[in-house]
Amino acid sequence: MARPLILLALGIALLAQRMPVPDDHKADPRLKREQIEAILKEDRAKSIEDAAEMMKLSEELKTELEKNDKNVLSVAALKKAEEIEKLAKRIRGRLRRY
Repeated sequence: MARPLILLALGIALLAQRMPVPDDHKADPRLKREQIEAILKEDRAKSIEDAAEMMKLSEELKTELEKNDKNVLSVAALKKAEEIEKLAKRIRGRLRRY
């Protein structure tokens, strides 16, 4: 019983070694330089918009936190913090693309 499982595990390990691992940090070789530049330009514009939205939300969050005397966060403050985090991850993802 153990022998077929060992053979199966060995086969899976060998297949995993032979399969090429995609490298997400390199540009797609099928894209032309002009296409890459257009994508980067569009990503930059989107990142600037998202950064402006992050600034607005962070100012609102700061005001809300300063206004509140208690050690408890409101649901609205928590949602703003989550939205700021989403925007930051989106910007970081665009920056790592190429």
